[in-house]
Amino acid sequence: MSPSNTNLLQGTLDVLILKVLALQPMHGLGISNRIAQVTSNTFVVKPGSLFPALHRMEEAGWLTSTWGESENNRRAKFYRLTAAGRRQLKQETDLWARISAAMARALKAT
Repeated sequence: MSPSNTNLLQGTLDVLILKVLALQPMHGLGISNRIAQVTSNTFVVKPGSLFPALHRMEEAGWLTSTWGESENNRRAKFYRLTAAGRRQLKQETDLWARISAAMARALKAT
């Protein structure tokens, strides 16, 4: 399936962003690139989806942001996980583990 044909399930983008930011603070383009990398380009997150999610997650208290300079010397907003964001990542990870295990069982059922 090509990346353009892959739709993110609701909630998938949040957990991907949280996971990426659990490793280190990043700016938007870095987050998008890292998601593409770790999913082997299965999920290619466009700015129209990424930035509203980042703003929503910041309002929820899961992220904080600061302005800084990107690796190519451009002004960029860097996002960092908060303690609440780490708790949310744990909850989301546990949920996805249950969902994926249940789907695996359902797909193997005869």
